[in-house]
Amino acid sequence: MTIPSCDRLYIDGAWVDPIKPLPAIPVISPVTEQQIGSVVQGSAADIDAAILAARRAFPAFSATAPADRVALLRRILALMEERFESLAQAICLEMGSAIGFARASQVPFGIAHVRAAIDVLDDYAFIRQQGSTAILREAIGVCGLITPWNWPLYQVTAKVAPAIAAGCAVILKPSELSPFSAHLFAQIMHDAGTPSGVFNLVTGTGAEVGATLAAHPGIDMISITGSTRAGVLVAQAAAPTVKRVTQELGGKSPNILLDDADFERVVPLGVASAFRNVGQSCSAPTRMLVPAERLAQIEALAATAAAALVVDDPALDGTDLGPVANRNQFDKVQDMMGIGMAEGARLVCGGPGRPDGQGKGFFVKPTIFSDVRPAMRIAQEEIFGPVLCLIPYADEADAVRIANDTIYGLGAHVQSRDLDRARAVAAQIRAGQVHINHPAWDAMAPFGGYKQSGNGREYGVFGLEEYLETKAIVGYFP
Repeated sequence: MTIPSCDRLYIDGAWVDPIKPLPAIPVISPVTEQQIGSVVQGSAADIDAAILAARRAFPAFSATAPADRVALLRRILALMEERFESLAQAICLEMGSAIGFARASQVPFGIAHVRAAIDVLDDYAFIRQQGSTAILREAIGVCGLITPWNWPLYQVTAKVAPAIAAGCAVILKPSELSPFSAHLFAQIMHDAGTPSGVFNLVTGTGAEVGATLAAHPGIDMISITGSTRAGVLVAQAAAPTVKRVTQELGGKSPNILLDDADFERVVPLGVASAFRNVGQSCSAPTRMLVPAERLAQIEALAATAAAALVVDDPALDGTDLGPVANRNQFDKVQDMMGIGMAEGARLVCGGPGRPDGQGKGFFVKPTIFSDVRPAMRIAQEEIFGPVLCLIPYADEADAVRIANDTIYGLGAHVQSRDLDRARAVAAQIRAGQVHINHPAWDAMAPFGGYKQSGNGREYGVFGLEEYLETKAIVGYFP
């Protein structure tokens, strides 16, 4: 496909040149390791201009009828569906997502967030009676949205769609490492007839654009998806202006296989879940907790599942896993594999280096470690690559203890033939979202973390309400 142009910013309803010319940021192909494009670098001056436009637009847009915002979201939805393949190809190019995965998950899940926002807004009560008091929910204001490179469209729509549904104006700062899909989305917002100033796109670095957004007094709310380190920096920058901060950050999610689970079914599904998107998901269940007496059986099943995965050019239809998205991530994954081996974890399959036949590109071998102890770094730190830890446990109580032995609390999985037993275990896990027996994805289920996995929730009605303030008018009803 034609490389999307990323040489301008989108501010106040138009594509514009940056106020302060800065060197463009190269976009590197994770397949060839060569530059395939570049993205314009915005500055604090561009953020000022975008916020000025958003603040002008907010009063009128926040006062629109919900039906008008539904109509806008329906136009956005229709254009995303119409340009589905262009979005999938852009994600394949910019971050190396296998084209089959981009078509099956990256783009459909992004579209699903827009559809969910429509469904929520269709019947959401922005005012309700509580005795003689009226409880009003009102748009919070101008929102800064910072999104990552690993789910570049999905995370954009998870923030933009509910913000628009709420009546907010937004400034989007996507990752400079995967900017193509964000620019295509900005064009969709324009072509859908979004009022000028309601949606703005300013690309650039986190140190310049992200930090300015977080600290700016003209921003009423900041929402970031990224690493825990980045989330901490954003919260610190936002603190002096006491703006709302929502964070969806790192994770080290457990997958507890109880001793009555159907291992033939759930182990391959667990491997697939851990390695989905080449392991580049904050909620990936990369700690598989297994009954100690069944470890050998589970190792064999996991190794067979990993061996079946095709690691190849992401543009090929038969590819399961493309490369990881960038050089820094490739180097980190390789380093963590070496640390795991040095710590004494036993390598079941994979390991350092590229897969056979891959002489270049950021390709990583699907890797499984066994006999992993909970205190090992590979069991505690987010690796963000196709690396799975098999951790044996003694009994159910031990499994729950290990599952909760982490600074994170984003996601978790529980597998059991006994649904009541699985529910009881799920209730004990300190995480924002728990999956029982590999259910279908639910765009309405609230998503967010405990502990250092963040604050706030996204998706469905919970996502909408993050962008709303609560006002009580006492005596409203006589």
